Order: sequence, then structure tokens, then C-alpha cells
Amino acid sequence: MDELVEQGMPQAWLEEALGRASYTQSVLDAMEGAAERRLRWHEYRDIFITQQRIEEGVAFIDAHADALARAESTYGVPAEVITAIIGVETYYGRHKGQHRVLDSLATLAFYHPSRGAFFRGELAAFLRIAYEQQVDPTQLQGSYAGAMGYPQFIPTSYQAYAVDFDDDGLRDLWENPVDAIGSVANYFAEHGWKLGGAIYHQASGPAVLPEDLSFNQITPPEMSVAQLAAHGLTPNEPLDNELLVMPLALEFADGETRYRLGEYNFYVITRYNHSHLYAMAVAELAEAIAELHHELHEDEA
Repeated sequence: MDELVEQGMPQAWLEEALGRASYTQSVLDAMEGAAERRLRWHEYRDIFITQQRIEEGVAFIDAHADALARAESTYGVPAEVITAIIGVETYYGRHKGQHRVLDSLATLAFYHPSRGAFFRGELAAFLRIAYEQQVDPTQLQGSYAGAMGYPQFIPTSYQAYAVDFDDDGLRDLWENPVDAIGSVANYFAEHGWKLGGAIYHQASGPAVLPEDLSFNQITPPEMSVAQLAAHGLTPNEPLDNELLVMPLALEFADGETRYRLGEYNFYVITRYNHSHLYAMAVAELAEAIAELHHELHEDEA
């Protein structure tokens, strides 16, 4: 943490904070069992696409309509997508994590077998955030990986993308949903969200996955609709043959694998969590929230 002292943080404050950190084996255990690495699509989907989560997403939109409208206008990210991110991450702020962030990051920084350097950077960022915002670092809770607040930003993302969206002088993602809304939208905009662009399209293809295609990659789309058609993978709606997409193959509960084509906005969602399952869950939850919101409010239009 010498670089923090060099940047002007008091050494005594840092030493006291680090001295109060505790090693937590459960953090290391949780890192090995992340759902994105062990579940198939239908299993992962069942966690997040529930009627209750959809209904509470509509309630979140209604409760924060002004902030969501302003975020959509400022950053170009639809209200239902912002809401779905917060819905998947923390159930709209209900489950922000029960681990002390200090303990999680200190454990990962000094004991993770391969990513210690990464988490030492996150620990340093966390300590700077706590010091600058004058909060006790031992009182802040988050996920086992050190993600924080409504949107579950890791500390370096907090530093880079959190915004004071209600102009109260603080970037508070722990308790302020308005700041969280603006920060999620800013994150997506900074990662290249395309205003008005689709996230994905339904597609049809062969019964057996073509061996010469790479599916479910989390890299920018690089194959055109026409190129995929040459492999037998075609969209279920008319699309520009030159549109770049990524081929997706999802396992459903009936044992079948079905195809979708992800656009650039699908890739942007994977910048938030590097998993095609995560991005698809966010996309489907956003669709369901928008549909129910429309149904419930169409008489008001």
C-alpha cells in the first residue's frame, strides 16, 4: 500500500484499517463455485427470471421513474436495462452482500492462488474510496468478491464509473438508488452501448452445433449475418446481412440447444460480468420488465 501513502493517504489510517481485516476462507471457497461457471442456461435463467423479480422490477421503475428517464436521456441506456442490472445484481438493493468488503478483498489480495495482484489493486481502490468518502472501511459490506452497493461495482469500477447523479456531493452506491441508476448507465455508455440497438435476436440452426463456429464467446461480434448463414445459422427475422453478431447456443430444460445472435449491446453487458449467461439473463429480465410495465400502464398512455 506504499503507493497510497505516496498519494497522500495517512499511513496510520491505512495500517489501522488493514490491521482490522480478517482472513475469510468462505470467500476463497465462493470464488471456486460461481454460478456462471457451473450452471446451464435453463438453470441459471430460473434463478433470475421469476415473476416476483419481474414485478419488483416494474415497481423499481415506477419508484425511480424520474432518475431512470434522466439516465436514459443522458446516457442512452433504456430504463429496463438499468433496472434489470440492479435486479440481477442485488434484487433491487435488497441483497447487497453480507461479507465485509475489507475482509473479502484482503483475503483475495493475499491468498488467492492466481489473482492476488488484481485484488491487491481492488483493495487499494477500496481503501481510497473509504478514506475519501470518510466512511469506516470495516462497516461496508458487499459480495464475496468485493463488489459493492446496488449495482455491485468492484472498487476500481466504483472509482471509474460511479456518478453523483442527484448532485448531493457524494457518489453513494451503497444507500442511494439514484446514484446507482446513473452509475450503471454511465458504465454502459463508457463501454460503448449503442443507442437504440438491439441486444440479441432469435435464430435457427442445425440440430448439431457446427464444429467450425465458436459459440458463447464474450468478445466483440466479428461475424456477419451472411457468414453465419453460410454455416446454417439464420436469424428468425430480417436482418442486414452485414450486421456483425455473435453466435449463441443455450441449453434448455427439454434438452434442446437453441440459437440466438448477440449484437454489440450484448457484448457490452458482458463487460459488466464476463458471462454470456449473465448477459442473457439481464436481457430477458429487461424484456419481461418492459412488457409487464407496458401492460400495467398502457391505459395511462
